[in-house]
Amino acid sequence: MDNDAFRDTYRAVNTRACVFEKTILTNNGACSLAQKFCIAEREGVRCGADAALADCSELLTTLRRQARFTLKTIAADATPGADALPHAKAMRIQVGGLRGLQAALTPDQPVPVRIADIRDTVRTALARFGGLDALPFQDIIKQIAAYQGRRRGLKTRK
Repeated sequence: MDNDAFRDTYRAVNTRACVFEKTILTNNGACSLAQKFCIAEREGVRCGADAALADCSELLTTLRRQARFTLKTIAADATPGADALPHAKAMRIQVGGLRGLQAALTPDQPVPVRIADIRDTVRTALARFGGLDALPFQDIIKQIAAYQGRRRGLKTRK
């Protein structure tokens, strides 16, 4: 299946695409509402609830806007999909942002390597901080800047 056909089929099948799909598919996080599916030997993730998708989309948009300087992507429009980010920068925002959010929620514990439940983390943060504008972005941005994805060419030992 060519990439254009895959994208068309993906959009038709996945009308509620998870905005943290990269995080889930790379096993950097899980979500209680995530529903995985396969198309032509490729995996996708669907969100199980409209309200959760709206919260996560708004969070990701806010993280992207707040991290523009850190990622050197000073763009007028910071909405996901408007200017698609390279994979590594998208991973830094998703994984680093969620790790930073979790670290802000549990400052007395080490920063988690894997987010156990993205939905729970987002819901807890919104309740504790009172909304997206009140999130401690200075601490969250530190985790976005610190996140390093898998290095190219490194082989893991078994």
